[in-house]
Amino acid sequence: MADKEIRKLQDEVAALPKRVAVIEQKLAGTKAQLEKAQSAAKGDETNRKKFEAAIKDLQGKISKYRDQSLDVKTNEQYKALLHEIQFAEREIRLNEDRILEVMVNVEAREKEVKAAEAELKAETAEIEKEKEDARKVTAEDQKKLSEWNAKRDGLRQGISEDILRHYERVAKFRGTGLAEVRDHKCMGCQVMLRPQTYNEVRNGGKVMVCESCSRVYYYNPANEVKPEQEVVTVTGRKRARPKADAPQAWFYRPDYGEEGEVLLVFTNSSGSSTRRIYEMHTGRQVGGVLVREGNYRQAFPEDLTDAALRLNGHWEEKEIDEWGSEIPSNALDLLHKDILAIRREHRAHKDHSTSPAEQTAAR
Repeated sequence: MADKEIRKLQDEVAALPKRVAVIEQKLAGTKAQLEKAQSAAKGDETNRKKFEAAIKDLQGKISKYRDQSLDVKTNEQYKALLHEIQFAEREIRLNEDRILEVMVNVEAREKEVKAAEAELKAETAEIEKEKEDARKVTAEDQKKLSEWNAKRDGLRQGISEDILRHYERVAKFRGTGLAEVRDHKCMGCQVMLRPQTYNEVRNGGKVMVCESCSRVYYYNPANEVKPEQEVVTVTGRKRARPKADAPQAWFYRPDYGEEGEVLLVFTNSSGSSTRRIYEMHTGRQVGGVLVREGNYRQAFPEDLTDAALRLNGHWEEKEIDEWGSEIPSNALDLLHKDILAIRREHRAHKDHSTSPAEQTAAR
């Protein structure tokens, strides 16, 4: 458990640079927006000065042309200078219009710049707070990490070198070298334990290793379902019955050919149905998904024998696809408990239908 906490804290500490980078990226977007507005405002100012310079230059030309007109000798020369003066005056009016457009834009640009500056100021303060919070969390994680490392070193002193090597080798490939044993099952790989193995793990007399996933077993009695709890669950509250017309149906088959005990799930959709088969104890999928026309009762009659028990269970087909090749432990646990509930109901019904004399004789 110390290794689990250490890995968790190490991941959190390693994630800090990424978290800060995301925060900085958010701020960079706002800065870019401000720079864009400032650049546009600067461009307007540059254009205004360019238009003003052009006007000044044109006014100089007009003054020059008028001085020249006083010395001309012919009508043609005078007309040519007058034409140049008129052209320059039109260019002046055009540049004056351009300056007016720029001045209108300047007001809008100033508002954009002020809004971007205000947003950047507010966001900078917020982001600095986020970064400071992230640093505080990381500092706390590093403190806890030191404490857990010290605790881990102390725990390792009481464990043999062979077990430690095995544990670390398995942890390297499977993420953790430990697996809890609960309800006769390895919670690491979902394989059911033999009664003798289960009892030895509970007794804690020696280190036990899972034959399937190689993880080292540990047992926590607080997580074990107590027999009296199971009885209350079944006798004090009736088992919910699956709806007969539900579009999805789960079944337990104890005698499915070479596979033996299996779980089957059928799903009706758009005039066809699918069937998936899973190994009862591990939840691993057997074969692929089979699709046939018609609803599942019509399409797969050979699977619905008298030995098949209808279970409570409904997960969206999209979710089942996401499971991949193995039912997750929480879903598998629910199906297993429903099978236990059915068996207890059958036993209770059988005992109820037997007379007291027959029960006494049976004992």
